[in-house]
This record gives sequence, C-alpha cells and structure tokens, in this order.
Amino acid sequence: MVRKSYGKMRGTRKKLKVKEKLGITSYMKRFEIGNRVHVVLKTGNIPHPKFHGLTGKVIGKEGRSYIIAIRNKKAVKKIVLKPEHLRL
Repeated sequence: MVRKSYGKMRGTRKKLKVKEKLGITSYMKRFEIGNRVHVVLKTGNIPHPKFHGLTGKVIGKEGRSYIIAIRNKKAVKKIVLKPEHLRL
C-alpha cells in the first residue's frame, strides 16, 4: 500500500492549473514600494500555495523579486515573489 503524501503541494491540482500562457510582459512588470498587489501563483518556482489569491503590500525589492507583506490572521508574513506571480 502506498503511503499518503502530506507535502506542501497536496491538493493543488486545480488551484495551480495554468489557464493562460505567460508572455514576456509578465516577467517585466514593475511595482513601486507601497503598491497593493494580488498574489496569483503561476507554474515554476512558487511559494506555499496558501498565499494564492491573497493581497499584500510591496515593502521592498531583492534583485528581480519583490518582498510582499501579507496579513495571515494576526501575523504579518513576508514572502519574496517574482513579478510573474503578482498583479496590481
């Protein structure tokens, strides 16, 4: 009998289904510090799926990625995301 997996990608088959093709503009988006952004996870190097669909604030930049502060109940989580996972 095969043991059930409880990894971070469990139950994400429909959640992370790619509905559109990623164009070059999704990689070249620019955001200013203080912008409110919506997290929409695309395929590739993604953070934990629990952040999919949440809204946060850009608080910094790290290379090509942005540091986003997302409120998770009472705690404020900081995640680093590339621009293809963000939408205004």
